[in-house]
Amino acid sequence: MFAGFQASFLFFWRINKLDNECYKYLFVAFVVRFVDLREIKVNLKLMRFILGKKLDMTQVWRGDNVAAVTRVEAGPCAVVQMKNKDKDGYIAVQIGFGEKKEKNIKKPQLGHLKKLKIKNEKLKINLRYLKEFRCDNVGNLEIGDVIDVNIFETGDKIDVIGISKGKGFQGVVKRHGFHGHNSTHGTKDQVRMPGSIGAGGVQRVFKGKRMGGRMGDERVTVKNSEIIEIDKENNILLVKGAVPGARNSLVMIVGEGEL
Repeated sequence: MFAGFQASFLFFWRINKLDNECYKYLFVAFVVRFVDLREIKVNLKLMRFILGKKLDMTQVWRGDNVAAVTRVEAGPCAVVQMKNKDKDGYIAVQIGFGEKKEKNIKKPQLGHLKKLKIKNEKLKINLRYLKEFRCDNVGNLEIGDVIDVNIFETGDKIDVIGISKGKGFQGVVKRHGFHGHNSTHGTKDQVRMPGSIGAGGVQRVFKGKRMGGRMGDERVTVKNSEIIEIDKENNILLVKGAVPGARNSLVMIVGEGEL
């Protein structure tokens, strides 16, 4: 970017060496145009987001074709906090989803949530989940606003983020897809064993060696999933394909566009 700016500066300087006034006007016009392009680029970086709960999987028929879908109860989510660069160092929106008993919420968090009552008396403050979404432009969002499934449309492409099911301690065959040994010719109980884990000369095991260990319970993102149907009355999205996580687990849905 700086190289292009420097080249343009030299170009204007060479053309307008004899006319300083003309050079000034051209230079100012170039700077103004450069700033306008930067503003347009920032304004285009908008995103839609919502929290939801994975319910179950089913299928939807479209004529003679069938599609496997995941039912997600998405929203309504209340905007709890707005973060900005001046105070927090970055731009983000914190939203809340779900309910739990108010007696189980710690006092600092309860005081943080009571700001919602000041902005919108109809909102409940016993929220179960609080999540932040970083973005370059928050649009017209304010504390107390409610985000629901109406921000999406059928056919939208979204990213679904969730925590995968925990599998516990697993071996190399299940965890890394090792083929295993032949079940005959003297293997006995070595069929699913990992085999050699390295040379003896180095006297250590190299970092990153694929071995048995804890599997699952990780943050997983499924990109470019499609919204097949939207049930606006019950706040349910039908997302094509599988969604990470167990039933009733929290999922984060992110898509491009303006809220």
